[in-house]
Amino acid sequence: MAHQPLPLSLYIHWPFCLAKCPYCDFNSHVRETIPQERFANALRAELAHEAARLTQDAPRQLVSIFFGGGTPSLMRPKTVHHLIEDARRLFPSVNDLEITLEANPTSVEADRFRAFAEAGVNRLSLGVQSLDETDLAALGRQHSARQAIAALELGRSIFPRLSFDLIYARPGQTEEKWRAELRQALALAADHLSLYQLTIEPGTKFEAQHRRGSLVLPEDDLAASLYTMTRDEAARFGLRDYEISNYAIPGAESRHNLTYWHYDDYLGIGPGAHSRLTFRGQLHATRRHRAPEPWAERVETHGHGTKDDETLSPDMKAHEALLMGLRLREGINAAHFSRRTGLPLRDCLDPVILEACLEEGYLEQDAQTLRATDEGRLRLEALLGQLVL
Repeated sequence: MAHQPLPLSLYIHWPFCLAKCPYCDFNSHVRETIPQERFANALRAELAHEAARLTQDAPRQLVSIFFGGGTPSLMRPKTVHHLIEDARRLFPSVNDLEITLEANPTSVEADRFRAFAEAGVNRLSLGVQSLDETDLAALGRQHSARQAIAALELGRSIFPRLSFDLIYARPGQTEEKWRAELRQALALAADHLSLYQLTIEPGTKFEAQHRRGSLVLPEDDLAASLYTMTRDEAARFGLRDYEISNYAIPGAESRHNLTYWHYDDYLGIGPGAHSRLTFRGQLHATRRHRAPEPWAERVETHGHGTKDDETLSPDMKAHEALLMGLRLREGINAAHFSRRTGLPLRDCLDPVILEACLEEGYLEQDAQTLRATDEGRLRLEALLGQLVL
């Protein structure tokens, strides 16, 4: 009997940006000249290397491709075309393969968007971040609100699916200002929005400003009110918070990101990309070399830029699956959790903390599922720190 192919999502990292945003801790790099040909060839080589290794172990079926960064819309459309073509040739794929490309409004041209669509991209994700001119400048964005709106309108006319990002709980932001901005965004939204609360990440410019006291975030109570308002306003427009920071009309959820939250297999290629891959019956956590040029050198020499490859223990798998899965409104399916980690779900939770969370109404549990309630999702980070063994 033939083995059922393992579902696989593919992440392709393009590390280059026009500028480094002060809040961003992603693996992104600014270069005066982007070495397009070299990095296109290296990405294709690493993809081919990994496909040969994985398909020898077990059949795989590709369910999504995600071009992330950095700013992938700075890639040449022909590079996107070649990578999609390679992925489809190297792996059998589902008929409705989801192919997402991240873009910034500053890298928008009508012909370029159309070229990405012709290359096979069917879902665009725009990094708008704000529709307020003053806050766009404070966030270090290179585009104006007018450019962002024009990019959204253009994207909607070309791609069958579109998402965009906004950041809230910004310095000086009030409930009234965020409600007005959010309603404007929801009126522009197609089927998906990612709405992230501003956090201070180590090593960023914002972290240095926050440490000096020159950047002050809203108090926790206001941030919680902004989160609740965000959920309620999105619901008025038919978008459900299927994950803490992601909202979609039913059926338009990001299939690629659900791979991460369901703790399924994904392959990441490119500088700094991470993977979680089942290989010879074990789940491996791999990471590529972070710096772009050394990564490319490794690929040119060895066929891949892998820096770390760790076999995860059952406890490590359970920890990761819990951290990811409880972000979802649907919660964690106990049977899938056990198949993936080799451990019963209840054995991975502090029984005293679990009982307290159930009594307080922060968590709900039945025979099949563990999920966080709306109240629990407000304080999920604190809960996870105590709940997960």
